[in-house]
Amino acid sequence: MTRDEKIYFSLLRIGLGTESPREILPELAKLQWGEIYRLAVRQGTGALIWDALRQLHAMEYLPLSLRVQWAYNVEQIEDRYRKQEKVLAGLSKFYASHSISLMLLKGYGLSFCYPCPEHRECGDIDIWLFGRQREADELLCREWGIRIDEDKHHHTVFLIDGIMVENHYDFLNVHAHASNREIEQLLRTYAEIHGETICLKDTEIHLPSPSFNALFLLRHAAAHFAAAEIGMRHIADWGMFILRYCDKIDWTELYATARRMNMHRFLNCINAISINNIGVDAKLFPSFERDLKLEERVLNDILHPEFSEKFPEKGFIRIMRFKFRRWLANRWKHRIVYREGLIHTFFRQVYSHLLKPKSALGRGHCFGCNDMFIMKWLLLWAVFLALFYNFLWWVIRRTPVTKDDEKEGWID
Repeated sequence: MTRDEKIYFSLLRIGLGTESPREILPELAKLQWGEIYRLAVRQGTGALIWDALRQLHAMEYLPLSLRVQWAYNVEQIEDRYRKQEKVLAGLSKFYASHSISLMLLKGYGLSFCYPCPEHRECGDIDIWLFGRQREADELLCREWGIRIDEDKHHHTVFLIDGIMVENHYDFLNVHAHASNREIEQLLRTYAEIHGETICLKDTEIHLPSPSFNALFLLRHAAAHFAAAEIGMRHIADWGMFILRYCDKIDWTELYATARRMNMHRFLNCINAISINNIGVDAKLFPSFERDLKLEERVLNDILHPEFSEKFPEKGFIRIMRFKFRRWLANRWKHRIVYREGLIHTFFRQVYSHLLKPKSALGRGHCFGCNDMFIMKWLLLWAVFLALFYNFLWWVIRRTPVTKDDEKEGWID
């Protein structure tokens, strides 16, 4: 880890309130502030580092142009947070008028675990309507004229005042991984447990129970890590959640589920990084097995992803080639996140994309007619190969072994 990265983590802990401001000003004077800024923004923690600099009265060390740019970035984060608050309050009030309860998932809900909620960067708004997703979408479409995008696997998507909202009918994509179905059932059980309630502009919004969030945040971070990458914002979310709800988490049950799903090593890693780099007290965690080599590799991948190619802007074939190379490069991640084998997962994900073809291109990419034609044929061929592979494996397993096979050396 470089000197700049060590200082970055120190500033992050100060911004999160897990480390008291201390006399590090002489070290700050020697930093490459452009690099610190880019690292903070890339990790989704720009506003948190800004908080630390303000606490240290260290703004004078930043070049004026960078200080202005950083301040503007923080202002944008705050403006987006307030805009999300307004959209969420209006949406909740609309649903309440139709007797539909709303539970807030992930980002915005987790911001209340932070010392300064509006400095937790939020992307979109994720909601759960307790099984009334379709009805709610129809109401929005009919009464507000909102266009509903149904091309995603486990949620619909719509925009309100430029803010993206994901309305979940499943918590996970149950088609992509067989184990997701089992976790989905657990999450639905946990979703029935009442968590805290917050009030936004005179409307009530439910937050998930600690049992739900512990499993959901773990699986969400693990899935992003295995598929592409995660940032320190994901680790900060986990650390701040633990800091607030550690006494309400059933660690025995969480670890039992994690072991059953083969993601206990990933859980160990994010616990270790939360302790070492976020500054969460180790006493808030249960004892867990440490793997220093794996912890270092996970942290290095967060800071400097091993697969760092940029997502292609267009072209179905280019995007598919990119995804396949990324999938190959991330094989080691898959092994600490999922219990399914790589080949099994590959064919399930092909099948998943066949159900929702547009999901293959990712957010913000559009299909041309030729792209859709090519994709349908490729996916159909992939499904055929998957069926043939499973049939061949079934035949091999049912074929009795003879003595001639042993003599010919076919069987060891």
